[in-house]
Amino acid sequence: MYPGRYARDTPDKPAVVMAGSGESVTYLQLDRRSNRLAQLWYAQGLRCGDHVAIFMENQPRYFDAYWAAIRSGLYLTTVNRYLSAEEAAYIVKDCGAKSIVASAKLAEACDELTDLIPTCPGRLMVDDDELGCPPGWDDYGEATARFPAEPLAEQPRGSTMLYSSGTTGRPKGILRPLTGLAVEEMPDQRFEVLTSIYGIDADSIYLSPAPLYHAAPIGFTAGTQMLGGTVVVMERFDPELSLKAIEDFGITVSQWVPTMFNRMLKLPEDARTRYDLSSHQRAIHAAAPCPVDVKRRMIEWWGPIIFEYYAGSEGNGMCAVETDEWLERPGTVGRCLTATLHICDDEGEELPAGEPGTIFFEPPEDADLFEYHGDEEKTLGSRHPVHPRWSTLGDVGYVDEDDYLFLTDRKAFMIISGGVNIYPQEIEDALIVHPKVADVAVIGVPNEDMGEEVKAVVQLMPGFEEGPETVEELMAYARERIAHYKAPRSIDFEEQLPRLPTGKLYKRLLRDRYWTGRMSRIV
Repeated sequence: MYPGRYARDTPDKPAVVMAGSGESVTYLQLDRRSNRLAQLWYAQGLRCGDHVAIFMENQPRYFDAYWAAIRSGLYLTTVNRYLSAEEAAYIVKDCGAKSIVASAKLAEACDELTDLIPTCPGRLMVDDDELGCPPGWDDYGEATARFPAEPLAEQPRGSTMLYSSGTTGRPKGILRPLTGLAVEEMPDQRFEVLTSIYGIDADSIYLSPAPLYHAAPIGFTAGTQMLGGTVVVMERFDPELSLKAIEDFGITVSQWVPTMFNRMLKLPEDARTRYDLSSHQRAIHAAAPCPVDVKRRMIEWWGPIIFEYYAGSEGNGMCAVETDEWLERPGTVGRCLTATLHICDDEGEELPAGEPGTIFFEPPEDADLFEYHGDEEKTLGSRHPVHPRWSTLGDVGYVDEDDYLFLTDRKAFMIISGGVNIYPQEIEDALIVHPKVADVAVIGVPNEDMGEEVKAVVQLMPGFEEGPETVEELMAYARERIAHYKAPRSIDFEEQLPRLPTGKLYKRLLRDRYWTGRMSRIV
């Protein structure tokens, strides 16, 4: 299923609406636009298995490019719009893109990007704001208008090749084999989850407050369109405007990350109660662990409509949990739906229930395995030492007696102090609910005696001041909630933590300051 079907059946139905501007694109318009771009790429010689890229902010043309690739058998890579030209060029070159669709709003970065991507000859600029194209770029509208709005004679189903966020190293493309299916066919069981768990169908109105370049937003929005629903996309996340969008558009399903929950919870009471949220049937969250207290407060506010899942762009496994299950086991991310779960020690031996270890997914026998594009070493590093079909995202956790998974932290972020393992997530969860804390990252920093010690880096809510009194208040708050040996030994303040709008934190950038001798400001 794809927009072409709904262009025939419900041509005037909105496929996408922008929450801020109100701009709407019908299924007929989306079908015609994506056909024109698919025709252009075919005329340029792109064939099944070739790669293309998108470098844009949230806007309707994102879906033109997405569906043009998917209905052409191409691999599509979405590039983080906040990357510098050098960072974007690395991804465009690494994925082998033969064409890139960018936005005039990113024209400054694209101007610099031009000379950095000589291997990508097809450069299209969406010029909605009449800003003009930099040299070396073709106007998207003019270029696609020369081609028919009819589908290609053959439409093999393409796929995405998304890049890891690079929170612990340089991002790598996640490559899976093409299915060999036609675009009209249901691709795989991951899309079946949309209907079986989240009830997404042609009547759904899905709110996406996150950037479309990330795996979950592009996957769920495209999945909603594949099922004939309407997608409402926010240009950027704003806590109060998110609530307004639920009321204004009659949102039935939405997806969030925990930092969004936290910022909505810290709105003034009158803002939180101002909007009618009665249409809202399911609020999905993922991308990062959600502090127990934050999630409990969201359930108290929104009711038993909170659904959580744990998965990665690698698509090697998925766990999910509904509200009632979570309330019985606070902190769980659910049971595995699409693979068999294994918790293993550093030697690969399976651990009993209750003991934390590396999380591995064992896929069904007929499932294709992912690989990291052009990086055999990283691909091998993701595999179990004995069972090569088992793979890990690098996360640590444990299961209870009923096989419910609890995340502990990423293995790369674990702090070893005096030989004792300390997981930052637990400390972050304790501090984030303090009314003065807008965001927090806990890292290990050098300590001569202990090897590492615990440091918290805090972004304060507006109106609160840094200083020794705030440090002591936050440290005391942490010691009241977690064991003293886990509590921060020091606290630094930052105006803004390096967190992506998708909720992922570039913790590596914080750690590097301390492990390379470049210390940030200490109070």
